[in-house]
Amino acid sequence: MKTALKYSFICLALLTLNAEAQVPGLANCTRSANLLACIDGNGNAYSVNTVGSTIYLRGFEKAGNRYWAQTNSRYGQLTFFTGIASDGEAWVGYNRRVGWTTINRFSSSGGSSAKFTCSRITGC
Repeated sequence: MKTALKYSFICLALLTLNAEAQVPGLANCTRSANLLACIDGNGNAYSVNTVGSTIYLRGFEKAGNRYWAQTNSRYGQLTFFTGIASDGEAWVGYNRRVGWTTINRFSSSGGSSAKFTCSRITGC
């Protein structure tokens, strides 16, 4: 779950890239108006599709050999997300922006849970 969550955060961060952008060490991505598709150096693939204030994430995690999907719904500074993987694991959580800081919390059916804060200055 933590790997899938990491890729979903990376995908959201990559939304600001230009079409066919390449970020050394992260991923090779192609972007259209609403869709961002990426493949990283480890063989993981993922895509981000935006429809209004909803973001749909889909991906393949090479290490776990599983597919996953996540839906994020944004309400102002608060984003709720739910996801499921092909092995049956499900997760829920939220992100809340406060200035330059993001407060993140999630839990999964696999027993993982975490609360962490990320800052544009200090990272996560």
